[in-house]
Amino acid sequence: MNIVELQKKLIAAARLNPPDDRVPYAFEKRIMALIAARAVADRWVFWTRGLWRAAAACGAVAVVCGAVSLFTPVPPDNGKDLSQDFENTLLASVDQSDATAP
Repeated sequence: MNIVELQKKLIAAARLNPPDDRVPYAFEKRIMALIAARAVADRWVFWTRGLWRAAAACGAVAVVCGAVSLFTPVPPDNGKDLSQDFENTLLASVDQSDATAP
């Protein structure tokens, strides 16, 4: 809602009703100051808050994964090299195609 229009509507409604003795001193000035001080919601603020929360969640997941990998017992190494296994797996199709070629 437009703040200027809201201010005009509130002033018009206030002029229709006579002041009452129960209303505190300068009540209308405090209300108008609160309306003027209220910031317009910026959509980038919501994105920023959400991304910071997501970053905190990702950090927590990283810490948990690091702790699990640090404290999980590792089976003894049987002399297998992961790089050799990886290379043999990738080159298996090449080796098969060479064997079938005349």
